Amino acid sequence: MLVPVVLLLAAIGFLVPSLSPGYSALAWVSVGLSVVAAVLVLRRWRRSWAQRQEALEDEPELLTEGELSSVAGSSVTPSERASSPAEQPAQPQDNNLGEEDTDAADVLVVYDLTDEVLVVDEHPRYHLARCRLPEHERAERLPVKEARELGFTPCERCRPDKALARKHRAARTTATGGSQAR
Repeated sequence: MLVPVVLLLAAIGFLVPSLSPGYSALAWVSVGLSVVAAVLVLRRWRRSWAQRQEALEDEPELLTEGELSSVAGSSVTPSERASSPAEQPAQPQDNNLGEEDTDAADVLVVYDLTDEVLVVDEHPRYHLARCRLPEHERAERLPVKEARELGFTPCERCRPDKALARKHRAARTTATGGSQAR
C-alpha cells in the first residue's frame, strides 16, 4: 500500500510546479501518476475482495434464529430468549442435521489424516473446532481417522472433510512446490 501513496505524493510534487506558465507537461505527468496509483489501489482492493469471498465460502453456514428454534425444538422467540437467559435451550444438537456429501477424492485424502475433529458422545457427526453445533463442553477431540472408525460422519454445516482435504492438499502442494524451486 506504500507504492500508491508514494505515487500520489509524487503526483502532487509534479502538480505544484505545473501551475507555473510553461510547465504544462508536468501536469500530464501528475495525471499519469495519479492514474497508476488508482489502478494499483483498485487491483489491491479487488484481490482482497476475492480473498474475502473465498474465505466466506470456506466458513460453515450459520444458523438463523428460526433454524436455531426448529433444530432445538423450541418455540421460544428471540426476544423471549434474550429476556430469560436461564430458560434458553442448550445449543442445538446435531442429531437432526445431515451428513456432509463428501466427494470420493476428499474421503480418500481425509481417511488417513490425524487432524483432530470434535465429537460428542451419542451424536453421529464430527465437527471442526470452529463449528457452532457441537456441545463444546462435552466434545472430545479425536483424529478424524479414529472418528470415522468409530462410526462418526462429517457434519453438513462445517463440512470437515472438504476443509481438511483442502488443507492437506494445500500443504502437500506447498511442500512439493518448495522442493521443485530448489
